[in-house]
Amino acid sequence: MSHRMPGVYIVSDSIGETAEMVVRAAASQFNSGKIEIKRIPYVTDEESIVEIINQAAEERAIIAYTLVIEELARFLKTKAQEASVLTVDLLGPMVETLQLASNVEPKREPGLLRKVDEIYFRRVEAIEFAVRYDDGKDARGIPLADIVLIGVSRTSKTPLSMYLAHKRIKVANVPLVPEVPPPEELYSVEKGRLIGLTIQPDLLCAIRRERLKALGLMSDANYASPERIAHELEFAHQIMRKLGCPIIDVSNKAVEETASKILEIYYRRLSHV
Repeated sequence: MSHRMPGVYIVSDSIGETAEMVVRAAASQFNSGKIEIKRIPYVTDEESIVEIINQAAEERAIIAYTLVIEELARFLKTKAQEASVLTVDLLGPMVETLQLASNVEPKREPGLLRKVDEIYFRRVEAIEFAVRYDDGKDARGIPLADIVLIGVSRTSKTPLSMYLAHKRIKVANVPLVPEVPPPEELYSVEKGRLIGLTIQPDLLCAIRRERLKALGLMSDANYASPERIAHELEFAHQIMRKLGCPIIDVSNKAVEETASKILEIYYRRLSHV
């Protein structure tokens, strides 16, 4: 004798993804796991709950719910009992247990899990973006970036790009080298999105010499010579002036300090958009 699985109404004050995953996992334990699911998201009023209960009663369906607003959850449970509709509270018991164990009052705010997930995925996306468009690898990233950093080698462009990526900001960075014309895409970047980085020549000289030593190369190479550095910085300043972008001196500044200045410029632009 075959038994028909009851339908399940998923009721949530968010989108109901979590509840649907739980229901499908449970249904998989019964033969083929086929089950009719009707997901009803963003339920925030008693009138909607009454309508759902009436429909479930007609179809002899079950209601699985994730309602973080306590009053709504209680209302649903009471009305469902009156209509002889079976219900499963998928969230309440866990929230109550965590509250008892931690002695912390829950926020009772719908959609928090999705907000956390969105923040996480935006951060991952920004990190991947920073890696893909690091050091001028691909000029196509310039118009896609939230912020574009330009400057000579060893002005903290990459560390800044990664730091800002962890704040969910997509950053492309482009090195300025006298022998290489800057990408044309830079001239189309809106004001406030393009930021130049500079550094004091003597400090840059010391940083580059240490870099060469770390690589096992001669510390007196042209890359770290005062003449070469002066030439590069002058070239970079000419380009930055031509582009009309703000310039930040990163000399003796922590990445966090420079990033704070960059974000100040960036958000000031957004406030005027």
